[in-house]
Amino acid sequence: MSKASTSKLSGFPEFLPSERHVEQLVLDELRRVFELHGFASIETRAVEPMDQLLRKGEIDKELYVLRRLHATEGDAGLGLHFDLTVPFARYVIENAGKLQFPFRRYQIQKVWRGERPQHGRFREFTQADIDIVAKDELPFHFDVEVAQVMADALARLPIPDTTMQISNRKVLEGFYLGLGLTDPLTVMQIVDKLDKVPRDDVHGMLAEAGLNDEQARACLDLAGINTADGPHDFAGAVRELGVHHPTLDAGLDELEQVRDAAQGADSVDVVVDLRIARGLDYYTGTVFETRMRGYEQLGSICSGGRYDTLASDGRNTYPGVGISLGVSRLLVPLIADGLTSDRSVPSAVLVAVVDEATRDQSNKIAHALRSRDIPCEVAASAQRFGKQIRYAERRGIPYVWFPESGEGGHQVKDIRTGEQYPADPHAWTPPATDLRPRIKE
Repeated sequence: MSKASTSKLSGFPEFLPSERHVEQLVLDELRRVFELHGFASIETRAVEPMDQLLRKGEIDKELYVLRRLHATEGDAGLGLHFDLTVPFARYVIENAGKLQFPFRRYQIQKVWRGERPQHGRFREFTQADIDIVAKDELPFHFDVEVAQVMADALARLPIPDTTMQISNRKVLEGFYLGLGLTDPLTVMQIVDKLDKVPRDDVHGMLAEAGLNDEQARACLDLAGINTADGPHDFAGAVRELGVHHPTLDAGLDELEQVRDAAQGADSVDVVVDLRIARGLDYYTGTVFETRMRGYEQLGSICSGGRYDTLASDGRNTYPGVGISLGVSRLLVPLIADGLTSDRSVPSAVLVAVVDEATRDQSNKIAHALRSRDIPCEVAASAQRFGKQIRYAERRGIPYVWFPESGEGGHQVKDIRTGEQYPADPHAWTPPATDLRPRIKE
């Protein structure tokens, strides 16, 4: 295969082995935290019917259509999933009779979006989602819980501090209805652009949507309220704007509960930010976005919220709340900036080979070590021991095992310190910290 035929495709990140260890360690930690909180793992298919994918939100330009090379017209009805929430809603409906509600699930899978590749945005990437879904009614305390679980998970990852920005669509919808607006969703989608579009431009877009100057200014004043550098009493600040509506009051109460309960996780700062609306239209209440300190240009690395009507079979509705962590989005920039692991192979031990005639002896030592869950490999060739040690050093393998020969017994050497001592392959075990690759601080 020529080099030209293997040129790198933008938007499809691939890691070197030492970098892949970082990703695996992060995924393992996420699984551990999610399972500590009682979430069960599922995996859904990579494709969904196009009508299902297009049902919620303006994402038609981002979908990859699945077609065979020699396609017929009937082959264009499937697309690769662009998130894990829509497939999960379909999964719940199809398996409702076999699930126990409320159903708590986590899901870690690849996702595909036809976006323009850029810093922090990819065409293929890994997401880690948690969701809680119920039948007919989902108590609000689950909104609080998913925020706590994800804050716990973020605090345990080897990443910079994060800021979890929370809002509530009921606050926005109630405020807009209190202003006399009849299409709150359109206004939310416009206001949600404030992170990328100047305030004056958003004001113009609101005017084009039919808002008068007073209404547009009120919407922008609401979006300007946040507790990062503004009033701690955000509810009071909202009420000072002079707009009243029952939905607004309900949203403010819910938002206060989530804010108060999610505080406390190490390295995660929880702030109320009323710019946050989320672009997809299936969200109905609490919404989340999370940014990483020093990498704010990535946008949100972790987003989600409450969706009350996404999953419905016509007879029953399955409301849910969840958060999705963009694993690739947060890891690729960190790895590019030097985040890596201490070795490029899983092996904790390299078993040296004295000569090719005794390779079987080295293989038996390796077998004895592996039988006790010690990752190891046998040297590729019977070179001088100095070269075998350098082989281990280049790969980050911390120990080299020298088989017994002549009068000498088995010896193991920690090549980081130079310490060498007798060892029994049926009894010796390295320190637990050396058994698996570790992320370099």
